[in-house]
Amino acid sequence: MSYSSCDIPFIAKTQFFAHDLFKCCLYISSFTTEQNLFTKMLYSKLTATTKLLEDFLDSHGAKSNKNWYYFRELTATLIHLSIGSYSQKHVSNRLVFYGLKNTAEFEVQGQITQAFLNSSLMKIAPAILEEAQRLNIPIPERGYEPSDFPTATTCEVLESDVDDTDKDQQKQHIVKIASEFLSIAGNFDQLGFYEPLDIQEIRAIVPEKVNEVEIRRFEMLVHNLQSSFDTYVIHGGCRFGKQKLTDLRGHFSVVFHLLQMTGRLLHLYERHLHEAGYKNTYKMVQDRLSSLVDPETLLDRTINYGLYYACHFLNTGKKLAREILNENIERSSIKVGIPVALGFHSRPSLLVAKIVQYYGGQVELCVGSDRFDVRLAFR
Repeated sequence: MSYSSCDIPFIAKTQFFAHDLFKCCLYISSFTTEQNLFTKMLYSKLTATTKLLEDFLDSHGAKSNKNWYYFRELTATLIHLSIGSYSQKHVSNRLVFYGLKNTAEFEVQGQITQAFLNSSLMKIAPAILEEAQRLNIPIPERGYEPSDFPTATTCEVLESDVDDTDKDQQKQHIVKIASEFLSIAGNFDQLGFYEPLDIQEIRAIVPEKVNEVEIRRFEMLVHNLQSSFDTYVIHGGCRFGKQKLTDLRGHFSVVFHLLQMTGRLLHLYERHLHEAGYKNTYKMVQDRLSSLVDPETLLDRTINYGLYYACHFLNTGKKLAREILNENIERSSIKVGIPVALGFHSRPSLLVAKIVQYYGGQVELCVGSDRFDVRLAFR
């Protein structure tokens, strides 16, 4: 007897694909406070189960169905909150290994951000269960237990017995990575996150100037930088190797995870909380989601925590990157003639200065016995 997947009713399949998510929601709904019960494993479980359910719902047209649209949007919202929460949790867990200085206020703001994300998840979880009941999707009798989601940290560290601190540390790779870090930091500076913004200022730039696409672009650039570092410089990452190099990695690692988080939160805001569309169904769902995830707090944490500190650590890493660049760059000299009548004209001199500023490194202009820093000489 042949068996077809079409023989299984839609509700029965939805129950199957939503089963683990519902158990997570039952577990979260039992929280009276955070109680440190949100772990990386829980965030990971939420991400995997909601993504699976979202794909299932989309393939069956839930985005275009009035009865199922809100349930689908709750699922999508949970995905981005979970991924953002995981990235922030990773930052707080790994901060001690990043070699960053003066991080006390950063840690405080990170805790505030994590608390907001967790409280939003605690509001979303019962809403999903309530909507499931309305749709007549069977819900498991019991949720998960705390023992199902242990923390990712222990008091033990494995011995470092692989000696690769000098392997593949070719100077050209180090120079390239330091130079690219300076380039990324310079480009990110143009976004101008030097001080916290009020909500009116934030709404004026999101999403017109600052949006998911722009931040994801920087995220990929920083991710490529980290990947190159781990492939060609130090395989052991932040905890091993020469101090300056591991400290530089710490700077772009924390920036990468902050951009991961902010990219997801911007997606959540742009796609699900901001100008949802002209149709009444979309607007009603947007309002319901906004009562669970406060848009203004979401924007505040995205800009005044995520992007503000991404800018901060890119800037504090510039000095370190320049030191590493100058220590590893191949030095040479070139002699050029300068027309006696015209001298070194402003346009070519400005071009030289901009090239040096872009790539970094120490470059000096020698005229007779005088020496000039090319980066500063023509400002």
